[in-house]
Amino acid sequence: MPQAADRSIDESIQIRAFDAPLGAEVIGLDLSKPLSQADFARIHRAHLDHHVLVFRDQRITPEQQVTFSKRFGPLQIHVLKQFALAGHPEVLIVSNVLENGKPIGLGDAGHFWHSDLSYKETPSLGSLLHAQELPKVGGDTLFSNQHLAWDTLPEHLRRAVEGRRAEHTYLAKYAELQKRSPWRPNLTPEQIAQVKPVVHPIVRTHPENGRRALFVSEHFTTRIIDMPEDESRALLDEIFAHSVKPEFLYRHEWRDHDMVFWDNRSVMHLAAGTPDDERRKLYRTTIEGDAPF
Repeated sequence: MPQAADRSIDESIQIRAFDAPLGAEVIGLDLSKPLSQADFARIHRAHLDHHVLVFRDQRITPEQQVTFSKRFGPLQIHVLKQFALAGHPEVLIVSNVLENGKPIGLGDAGHFWHSDLSYKETPSLGSLLHAQELPKVGGDTLFSNQHLAWDTLPEHLRRAVEGRRAEHTYLAKYAELQKRSPWRPNLTPEQIAQVKPVVHPIVRTHPENGRRALFVSEHFTTRIIDMPEDESRALLDEIFAHSVKPEFLYRHEWRDHDMVFWDNRSVMHLAAGTPDDERRKLYRTTIEGDAPF
């Protein structure tokens, strides 16, 4: 039977919606301390309502980030295991830092609009990114509300994609990214086997809030199934352009010790870029979701 404290709500925790099409900040919550079931339920509800939560001033360890992340479900380990944090395989280092001429993390993560791990049979429920070292300039992250993108999709595009499915693959832009940066190592046969192409609905239904959302991206979606290649490419290009219109976006300007938690079933995101002479390092955990329907 839960203790009384587990049922109590901490009134000092505030959730403030941004003046944006999505997103809210969580004030007064210290994730280094145990979170009551009541407060967890409140955070969970806010995540579903706002799609992106920003937890301010989180001075937590990687282990504490993993512990909090696991309350939402099992964690997924990125295929580039060489960029996992030592001792914490669930934590992906997202960083442009080079040590002894070698990258310590994935420095070009988020170069194209995408939903994390959409290339898996069970894509991500959500991702949590915790700031460790931030640049003085640049380094912003953009998020696009894909529920709004679907709600406002022109009728001719709705008819064109209704009931259709598309292929997603991790390798879609991999060679292109390899040419422009040192952060994409050659994949082993074992790694390639872990990221075989998958097929998902173009429009998915969120399993918790019941809302529909576009679920294709310029990074991982390669083609629409059972459609000629030229028609598929033209239709995907139209959808991509629509899905990231300014009126769907929230731009996150990072502060020290921010941890951002977004719903990959509801949003896409993009790294706005960091100057080469500015250091940036963040730790990412990724929660496993369900097969899209």
